[in-house]
Amino acid sequence: MKQIRIATAANLLGVSDDTIRRWIDRGRLASTVDDAGRHCVDGADLAALAQELADDALLALDDGAGHRSARNHLTGLVTRVVSDAVMSQVEIQCGRYRVVSLISTEAVRELGLEAGSIATAVIKATSVGLEGARA
Repeated sequence: MKQIRIATAANLLGVSDDTIRRWIDRGRLASTVDDAGRHCVDGADLAALAQELADDALLALDDGAGHRSARNHLTGLVTRVVSDAVMSQVEIQCGRYRVVSLISTEAVRELGLEAGSIATAVIKATSVGLEGARA
């Protein structure tokens, strides 16, 4: 059973330490005390809560949701577009995550992408590398 400290759990869910503590007090999350006397939560329980908290609010902004083969899609706000005659770099802030895409300038024009536009990054990869936390 992987134990995760309160501060780390808060960072992973994008909430405050106090929110995690309130959820523990209300029974939404169970906590244990580690060998150093610090409160921790179970990693599997935290993962389940993360899935519960993930909402589909942004799906309403994604016209292609449910109509594409790529399963990884992040809807967000275009924050920057840098273009030359042929290619463009488009940056999208998707919640806490910044996604950068290199696409044709023609596609940028066709999609009407500019700072402040809502866009969905669709990611289809045959290979995704993962890194575990260092012990």
